[in-house]
Amino acid sequence: MTAAPALPSYVSGVSDAPLLGDTIGDNLDRTVVRHGDREALVDCASGRRWTYSQLRVEVDAMARGLLAAGIGKGDRVGIWAPNCAEWLLVQYSTAKIGAILVTINPAYQTSELEYVVNHAGIRMLVAAKSFKNSDYAAMISEMRPRCAALQQVVLIGSGQWDALAVRDGDAWLLADIQSTLSPDDPINIQYTSGTTGFPKGATLSHHNILNNGYFVGELCGYTEADRICVPVPLSITVLEWSWAIWLPPRTARAWCIQRRHSTRRRPCRPSRSSGARRCMGCPPCSSPCWPTPASSRTTSRRCGRGSWRARRARCR
Repeated sequence: MTAAPALPSYVSGVSDAPLLGDTIGDNLDRTVVRHGDREALVDCASGRRWTYSQLRVEVDAMARGLLAAGIGKGDRVGIWAPNCAEWLLVQYSTAKIGAILVTINPAYQTSELEYVVNHAGIRMLVAAKSFKNSDYAAMISEMRPRCAALQQVVLIGSGQWDALAVRDGDAWLLADIQSTLSPDDPINIQYTSGTTGFPKGATLSHHNILNNGYFVGELCGYTEADRICVPVPLSITVLEWSWAIWLPPRTARAWCIQRRHSTRRRPCRPSRSSGARRCMGCPPCSSPCWPTPASSRTTSRRCGRGSWRARRARCR
């Protein structure tokens, strides 16, 4: 007797508010049509800024480059880097072509990196050259011979990174691929910290991430005037990560990316210089951003504590 083929499992609960049915790429494209000239991204460490139109140009160029490098729908692409603009470019470009981004904790040592690369089946690894006292390039070279699936390594800031983007490619090819994607397609794998064993991968879809970010933004009362400072590491927290990545395109808000390791004792400095009105993250990552009641800054900024309380209230 032949066994019946396995079918996907899908459970959808009852909700008074309709859920979004977008893919990440479509959501970004619609935001560009509505608010292309608005500022979308500020990299505080480097001083670089992008409008939504400029951001899409960079994302599409990176997406075409990944396609040219042989990356397609369902392929795993790893990102191993602290917070930076390149992190967002890789996330959006993989989402546009249906590749699955595997986010890797910047604090991992060689053995942990090797485990995640092999466990997820990562084909391309995009990484910073170093972080704090860790020489990423040397660590990758050490573990790479033991990772059979890993075919390409691209270091941010290297010649390979600069050559990865394809700026004069076929726009219709990217559009055709994007049109075949479903909101329920897997788009991201995030690994737990592994405190009780090896890290465990959680798979998320366009639908998961986009709706989480959207409804948290609605609950917090975000408006188009808000700018979001992101001190939390993008690679290690599911909820804060989805807030940071997918909240701004819903209402044309701007990200302000902070490299937490470079300004750990004074995380508010970049948010003030960039005009950020919100600081997203869990208390250990963002509590230094919260002004004391006696501070003169209290009336001029709405920081992360209110957002954290809103999240806690929603989860009870």
